Amino acid sequence: MADEPKGLARNLTNYGDSEFSIYLRRSFAKSMGYSSEILKRPVVGIATAASGFNNCHRSTPELVDAIKRGVLASGGLPIEFPTISLGEAFLSPTSMMFRNLMAMDVEEMIRAQPMDSVVLVGGCDKTLPAQLMGAISAGIPFIHLQVGPMMTGRYQGERMGACTDCRRFWVRFRKGEIDAAEIETIEVTLATTAGTCAVMGTASTMACITETLGLSLPGTAAIPAVHADRLRAAEATGRRAVTLAAEQLTPDKIVTKGAVENALRMLLAVGGSTNAIVHLTAIAGRAGIPVSLTRLNELSDTTPVLVDLKPTGANYMEDLYAGGGVGAVLAELKPLLDLDCRSVAGETLAERLARGVGYVDHSIVRRFAEPYQAEGGLVALFGNLAPKGAILKRAAADPTLFERHGRAVVFSSLEDLAKRIDDPGLDVTADDFLVLKNAGPLAVGMPEAGYLPIPAKLLRQGVKDMVRISDARMSGTAYGTIVLHVAPEAAAGGTLALVETGDRIELSVKNRRIDLAVDAAELERRRKSFVAPTPPERGYRRLYFDHVLQADQGCDFDFLTRR
Repeated sequence: MADEPKGLARNLTNYGDSEFSIYLRRSFAKSMGYSSEILKRPVVGIATAASGFNNCHRSTPELVDAIKRGVLASGGLPIEFPTISLGEAFLSPTSMMFRNLMAMDVEEMIRAQPMDSVVLVGGCDKTLPAQLMGAISAGIPFIHLQVGPMMTGRYQGERMGACTDCRRFWVRFRKGEIDAAEIETIEVTLATTAGTCAVMGTASTMACITETLGLSLPGTAAIPAVHADRLRAAEATGRRAVTLAAEQLTPDKIVTKGAVENALRMLLAVGGSTNAIVHLTAIAGRAGIPVSLTRLNELSDTTPVLVDLKPTGANYMEDLYAGGGVGAVLAELKPLLDLDCRSVAGETLAERLARGVGYVDHSIVRRFAEPYQAEGGLVALFGNLAPKGAILKRAAADPTLFERHGRAVVFSSLEDLAKRIDDPGLDVTADDFLVLKNAGPLAVGMPEAGYLPIPAKLLRQGVKDMVRISDARMSGTAYGTIVLHVAPEAAAGGTLALVETGDRIELSVKNRRIDLAVDAAELERRRKSFVAPTPPERGYRRLYFDHVLQADQGCDFDFLTRR
């Protein structure tokens, strides 16, 4: 509205006297050295998620300086403020438990403080989704700047990047092929620069999705964290944030059903992380847009994998940037996309693609007619074991395992898994299905424990993959024939809770089915013995337990989704 307060006059502290409120606010602002003239400018908030417990965000201070340059050059006043930081490897029991807490923090700080637009700076796996969720709910114009992916390291002539390579070498260590001294040497070569994982893990997938949604500047998703182009992108983001405030280009004008479907196409085409479907569902839910797993299957059948990056392929994010980036992928997907969708750049997708995408390395971004894989990277499975769905990353799985009947070898918890998986006496063969239960959102916050390790005795026999099933998640950097996000989860009383060792499970990726071959009467008998988990006593964990939704609904809180 034309008469809506601007700049420092927004969201006044309530003293019962608005004139006094703005007078006091200006006085306190001047105590920080601001002049009267600059305090009249539109305010661009800069939400940062840097922390000593977040290696991905080590470059944030430099990025913030560049954003401030852009804001000041365009006539705005940049004001930085902190939010919760979610360092993926530094949180117990899992960063996923705190994604919604960070989303609440972002939303409330945007709502409570005076800003006309906001730049969100982040990138680590749960950070980026949390920022988008919160900012969409807050409703003011915003733009995202990712911290960018790491550059690769080197080990004995081999290029290395977190974290797909760390899993590969850890498997070799467990098999006894390399010793403790060598795995320690490898440890320091996996993650050698600032930034997020160098492969198409969750952070990179979400960066590509964010650009596709239109919430970051075109061409910025894949820029390496330490590249000078990342700083130039930060400055341009700051400039654009000032214009966004003037144009009142709010997120509801950008995050539409068409934009969400475009983002799903991108997720499938890059062979992206299974985590991304949970996050995108939560992000879209903040805009009141449902994401259907049935629709995901329809899109997956018509969206080929075009990007040759680990863990699906062989390359790294720095190669994607040099090979054309997200723009090159969008150009190949053009006939399948909603081209009327707008972005924070102030243009439609059609207008963006009309400018052309420049050089494309088609060994990295394949042509649509010559894809890396003919079908999309993810597929949703349904059946009596997963009535509300489960996810398989078929792009990083073994197709010979897609149509199988197997005997269940069940682990009742993460503790049970850790205790028994490498027991030489474990009754297991390569044809069995490993099943982990009580690792979903209600049970333990849905950690990235779905990448069940292959039992050590099978590893030594040369087994490289086997079917694994759980209500957990797995890292976007992981690979294997792994069924995840089984919903409802075991702790919510889903069928998964009733599986026992020796049961037969039927998997058919072709038919999108996963079924427990146990008759209904026996399942009902077992169900009578089900015991629901005890809620935590207090604090955020109690709030989380009482309100978290299941994986098929994005694991957001029921009171935060837009209905």
